[in-house]
Amino acid sequence: MADALLVIPAGVLRNLADKLYEKRKNAALEVEGIVKQLTTAGDHDKITAVINLLTTEFTYSPQANHRKGGLIGLAAATVGLTSEAAQHLEQIVPPVLNSFSDQDSRVRYYACEALYNIAKVVRGDFIIFFNQIFDALCKLSADSDANVQSAAHLLDRLVKDIVTESDQFSIEEFIPLLRERMNVLNPYVRQFLVGWITVLDSVPDIDMLGFLPDFLDGLFNMLSDSSHEIRQQADSALSEFLQEIKNSPSVDYGRMAEILVQRAASPDEFTRLTAITWINEFVKLGGDQLVPYYADILGAILPCISDKEEKIRVVARETNEEIRAIKADPAEGFDVGAILSIARRQLSSEWEATRIEALHWISNLLNRHRAEVLTFLNDIFDTLLEALSDASDQVVLLVLEVHACIAKDPQHFHQLVVFLVHNFRVDNSLLEKRGALIIRRLCVLLDAERVYRELSTILEAESDLDFASVMVQALNLILLTSSELAELRDLLKRSLVNPSGKDLFVSLYASWCHSPMAIISLCLLAQTYQHASTVIQSLVEEDINVKFLVQLDKLIRLLETPIFAYLRLQLLEPGRHVWLLKTLYGLLMLLPQQSAAFKILRTRLKTVPSYAFNGEQLRRTSSGNPHQILHHMPSGSQILEDGDINQDSKSSHNGINFALRLRQFEQMQQQHRQHAKVQAQSHTTSTASSAPKDVQRPEEQSHIGSPSSDVNRLPSRSRRAPGQLQL
Repeated sequence: MADALLVIPAGVLRNLADKLYEKRKNAALEVEGIVKQLTTAGDHDKITAVINLLTTEFTYSPQANHRKGGLIGLAAATVGLTSEAAQHLEQIVPPVLNSFSDQDSRVRYYACEALYNIAKVVRGDFIIFFNQIFDALCKLSADSDANVQSAAHLLDRLVKDIVTESDQFSIEEFIPLLRERMNVLNPYVRQFLVGWITVLDSVPDIDMLGFLPDFLDGLFNMLSDSSHEIRQQADSALSEFLQEIKNSPSVDYGRMAEILVQRAASPDEFTRLTAITWINEFVKLGGDQLVPYYADILGAILPCISDKEEKIRVVARETNEEIRAIKADPAEGFDVGAILSIARRQLSSEWEATRIEALHWISNLLNRHRAEVLTFLNDIFDTLLEALSDASDQVVLLVLEVHACIAKDPQHFHQLVVFLVHNFRVDNSLLEKRGALIIRRLCVLLDAERVYRELSTILEAESDLDFASVMVQALNLILLTSSELAELRDLLKRSLVNPSGKDLFVSLYASWCHSPMAIISLCLLAQTYQHASTVIQSLVEEDINVKFLVQLDKLIRLLETPIFAYLRLQLLEPGRHVWLLKTLYGLLMLLPQQSAAFKILRTRLKTVPSYAFNGEQLRRTSSGNPHQILHHMPSGSQILEDGDINQDSKSSHNGINFALRLRQFEQMQQQHRQHAKVQAQSHTTSTASSAPKDVQRPEEQSHIGSPSSDVNRLPSRSRRAPGQLQL
């Protein structure tokens, strides 16, 4: 200290702390000259003493003017040292850096000015303090004082120039500093950071691409900044990096893929678009590196397929197709379970397009890796079943294709049908809204006969009799009306001459017993007319309720459709089809005379030609002992009418024991009657307990077997639904 006081005149020191800038400046010039002389003399001890004096007495002084003078003095000393300045930087730079956090904005400004002048002198030797300087500049870029910001920007540009020309800069030490600050929200700091990333990336000897995963997330975060300028700068930097990735032979796709997946779900539209664009390029370029990340990538892609922004949807779809086209193998790290998990989760998406693509993925995996997918079947099966209730027909059809693919194995086929029946049971709306669509599509995908046989087997043992009846009625209507089941109908028409048709008839009969009208329809389809007539005459009062009449109304209308054209044509020869005529008259007798169905059927029966009747035939038929009647099938073969009774077959025909079938039907109907009585008694008891004073009028009582009063109400003329009875 004493040496410094001897070297620097007291007047110079006094002016260095003056409040006037000009006096401080002139004093600094004096200091510069003194240090130059000492440098020339090689007296570094005195130079050190001068620097210590400026540091302790001035830069750390409580007086602001002293601190200002100290800073300008240190810069002047550095200029005076010229080429010898490097060996004194350890003394000079720290107090300047300390002044960057000074409370006085003018001191901070002079600190920027001082460091700028110091950096100009020492250039590359300055790099050893780069991390501290970068930290200080980062803070100053957001300074509250505009003059300080301006000075910091000037210093920042100089430091960038020095770094780009230096061979001592350590990118490895710099990256942690950058990474720590990438999530700062201050717009000035963000501009500062993007500026540094861009500058360093432009230096050929600095491999910023290798460290991109460390700050990629921060750049994406800036894409949603409120400042258009910052968004533009971040986008420009990202575009440059993406171009470098395309041209680079070695890139760490994996770490960046994880970041992109997260950013693809950003609420900001521009961020999503950029992220999905990057993912698209990665899928094209990444190859085997990305195989372990396909599940995560798919999890980001599928929601974007339904994005509100068209550009995002287009890129997402393209990327999805790219991934699906890649034939990766589980041995290469392709995680089938993870992909299935993502697809299952996306089946719950609110967007139809996403659900559809998720199903395409499950189908694709089943085709390529069936064995692996089946090991995860328990994880996805319930979700696939729930998807059958989807509001979208396209989704339901795709789900059925997936189910059909799974059901190629017998055990899975049975499991599918069992679960399907269960879902119909617990969700009435599913059967009502989607039942026909589901059954028809399954018949196309899995063979109609196989599906119907399995359904019949399950429904035969169904304990919920109400559900079994409704389900059988639905299956019967599908059988009678769907074009997909035309071959099945043709097979049933040959039940009396074809063993396969007979087996199918018997198989369906067991469960069709749950519904009288379904049995009658089946018999009409199979041309077992005498049995149909017998079934009609076996019906009792309890069986003929509103539900029955509604079903009968539907059947009468179906008899007028092309499906039953063969039956109507048989009426041209009533002498050969007496039991058909008797069956139709039996149905007519069950209908209320004022109903539309009664009028339709009566009109049809009036057209039957009377010339073909034979009185003796009618007498024998009505007595239950008709003679042998022949008629021709489309194939040209002759068969016996099912009413024929000969000595060999007795009550059976072509192996069909109709007497046994009738007992089977009557037993099932007896169960339904008992069930209806229990329900009616329960309903009466609950009604009586809830309203003991009310007396139920006879006309308010429900028909036995009807679960709800509104079902029992006869439809009115003015509000008749299609297929309902009109009275």
